Amino acid sequence: MANDNLARKIDDDVYARLDAAIDATVKVNADRNDRESRFPRENLRALAEAGWTGVLNEPQFGGLGLSHLDFAEAAYRIGQADASTGLIYVMHVGAAQTINLFGNTDQKERWLKASNGSLLGTYSTSERATGGHWWYNLSEASRDGDDYRVNAEKSFTTSSGQADYYVVQTRTPGAKDQADIIFFIVDGKAEGIESRPWDALGVRANHSGAIRYSNVHVPQRDRLGAEGQGKEIIYDGVSPVYLMGLGAVWEGVARGALNAAIAHTTSFEHKDRNKSLSDYQAIRQELGAAKVLVETLRPWRNELAGKLDALWRAGKPQSEILIPLTEFKVHAAEVANKVAATALTVTGGYGYHRGPIERAYRDARAAIAMGPSNVIARDWIGKAMVGLPLELFYEGGE
Repeated sequence: MANDNLARKIDDDVYARLDAAIDATVKVNADRNDRESRFPRENLRALAEAGWTGVLNEPQFGGLGLSHLDFAEAAYRIGQADASTGLIYVMHVGAAQTINLFGNTDQKERWLKASNGSLLGTYSTSERATGGHWWYNLSEASRDGDDYRVNAEKSFTTSSGQADYYVVQTRTPGAKDQADIIFFIVDGKAEGIESRPWDALGVRANHSGAIRYSNVHVPQRDRLGAEGQGKEIIYDGVSPVYLMGLGAVWEGVARGALNAAIAHTTSFEHKDRNKSLSDYQAIRQELGAAKVLVETLRPWRNELAGKLDALWRAGKPQSEILIPLTEFKVHAAEVANKVAATALTVTGGYGYHRGPIERAYRDARAAIAMGPSNVIARDWIGKAMVGLPLELFYEGGE
């Protein structure tokens, strides 16, 4: 019993640090960062100081050694305050977890533990030529003795120009076909990296801009996994934690918009009728419908995160639940859009002004398009339902 109490105390303390970082920093900076399209460096520093950027990393590599349940809960809580910071957080934890799963001790020491765990990582995968099929690359690395050179045009890279390292995928040098993929950890300070400005409708602070790698040197020690192992890394390393995190952030956006709508409708009063907005049945029904949607997400999130943890512990491929994770992402994205729209409706002109509700409405639109887009993802789900294989690289796929 004493050990159980100690574990509970540790859990309480670590979550208290997370909430303090969100309340004191993430929430405070959200509107300014959105207006100025300003990268939320202070927010990430606060999360790192609280230990949460290393949520899945082992303690020996400076992490908290927690679970996917904890990661998803953190993404949800951050998403309530700021979608941009939430997405940056998800991409960082995803990049780190890909190193946890496929990297070696040297890579974990240099990229995860270095600088007291404060290095910011991200994925750099999608290419303009293949659009929402982010897993399919036309770029191909070349050899430089035992090392490599990367030349690639990436279309959307969260934290572009801001990250300390990028988890980059291209085709293997001399690739046999499009599924012969290689991954690298690329130093964000390497010569030949050029990022472009980010100016978008929503998630304006996440700097998810284009990035060019021009003859970038990558030492052999920063190849992630083996040559040609990239397809496995996409299915079992990149995708599961990414989809889990995306869904959790959009759940947080939905909850944050709903809470903001409740706060306004209960506090704003029509003086001519001496009624608050929440005294109107029509308003309450809209809020009720939104709450029902939001409440569908937490149990599903926890169930999927628990399954990811079980697969991780057992050393099994996490892609075993790729379709359920995709379903969760689709539903969370649609819930965020519906709830943000409801919040805008019930708060009227107030919600339409720049602020948390208007920002949530714009941010949520990104959820539909982020790869796999909901349109593509629903086809994946449909294929699974009718017994067709999910083939992403060869004819008969997307």
